[in-house]
Amino acid sequence: MLTLLPERLDRMLLLGAHCDDIVIGAGGALLELCRAHPGVTVTALVLTGGGSLREEEERAALTAFCPGAKLDVTVLDLPDGRVPTRWERAKLALEELRTHGEPDLVLAPSAHDAHQDHRTLAELVPTVFRDHLTLGYEILKWDGDLAQPSVYLPLAEPVLREKIAKLHEHYGSQRDRRWFDPETFGGLARIRGVQCHARYAEAFHVGKLVLGVAPLPSGDPMDGIR
Repeated sequence: MLTLLPERLDRMLLLGAHCDDIVIGAGGALLELCRAHPGVTVTALVLTGGGSLREEEERAALTAFCPGAKLDVTVLDLPDGRVPTRWERAKLALEELRTHGEPDLVLAPSAHDAHQDHRTLAELVPTVFRDHLTLGYEILKWDGDLAQPSVYLPLAEPVLREKIAKLHEHYGSQRDRRWFDPETFGGLARIRGVQCHARYAEAFHVGKLVLGVAPLPSGDPMDGIR
């Protein structure tokens, strides 16, 4: 296995279709990365839930999951389950984010996700953030759409327990859902841990990587060849 790390981590971009998507898929990663990089700038965009209790939950949760970060959260009010019909507004929101700076890491839904809102956002991300390290997080649900990931972040047991506790603390509106329980979150983390020689892990999908052996020389690469 190879270790994948950005050259620096000054700015992270978090993208979710619904309030709670980001932290379900990457809550452990956020806790670990924000603590390892104090003062990191974290910008989050969520497409649905704006103006509702869900937005309040999301803002409180992201504050808890991004300790010490410079956090900016935007929650839009696109209709839940209808994001594909609001494609243009979602695209414009991403393009607006693109003008705010270059993220070192983007966390977004996986392209394998079968939920129409998640999938639409996943399809839009590479059209705007074309040259950025983008990791697609996974969410276990009824659709049965989990694919085999290629990137793993091992989580110590206390971090996983903290993730699960914070999910239940901040998303009270979701506690009555059958899938929203510690067994769901811990079970997937245990499986991903087995796959990377750890006890627990979060896993991600990556669409494209560019390998660098040494800094590219300046000037025309064809000089001296013509």
